[in-house]
Amino acid sequence: MVTNARLVTVVRHVSLLGGGVLTGGALTTFVLELALRRLGAPAYIQVRQAEHDYFPWFIGVIFVPTFVAVVVLVVLARRAGSPALRSAAAALVLLVLSLVVTFLVNAPINLDQFDWNAQTPPADWAVVRDRWQIAHAVRTAFCVVALGCLGVAIIDRPFERTATPDTRAGVRGWRYAPDPATPRNRPALTRARRARSRRRRQRE
Repeated sequence: MVTNARLVTVVRHVSLLGGGVLTGGALTTFVLELALRRLGAPAYIQVRQAEHDYFPWFIGVIFVPTFVAVVVLVVLARRAGSPALRSAAAALVLLVLSLVVTFLVNAPINLDQFDWNAQTPPADWAVVRDRWQIAHAVRTAFCVVALGCLGVAIIDRPFERTATPDTRAGVRGWRYAPDPATPRNRPALTRARRARSRRRRQRE
């Protein structure tokens, strides 16, 4: 099945760019949280509350279009019978898992920390901090692996799968031709077009 090449290009770029930004943000937060473990309760609470003013909104703005692009990529890959389907689907599953961890652990703790008083912190503030950081480490790992899967599905990987007769000696059946739009195949595609043009001119 032939897919819309422009749509495929757009969702590939949005998926990879958005996945990279999400993973970079998650890794940055992970390193920051390791540094925050040196702070006492008042300073830790002040930093966390300052983060909450901007960071969740930023991640939400990046996550939504990235998630939609990956979903569309999976749908297009499935319709086209693309070899990119497995990697794209794995990335989608990992993004869903990171979202589940966020809603089950990180988001409820974020909402609770909004109401914390830095001068009179809760008695279990360190336990809550550790739970948030462990959950964040898990979703960061999901994001890193998801980005790797997107890279496998997108970078220099043919999208269309086209069945062609296998004419090699001693081989029967069909093989799948590479996608002409893949950068490594463009020189061969250009030569083939030039040869067809020469044949047309000779016939004329």
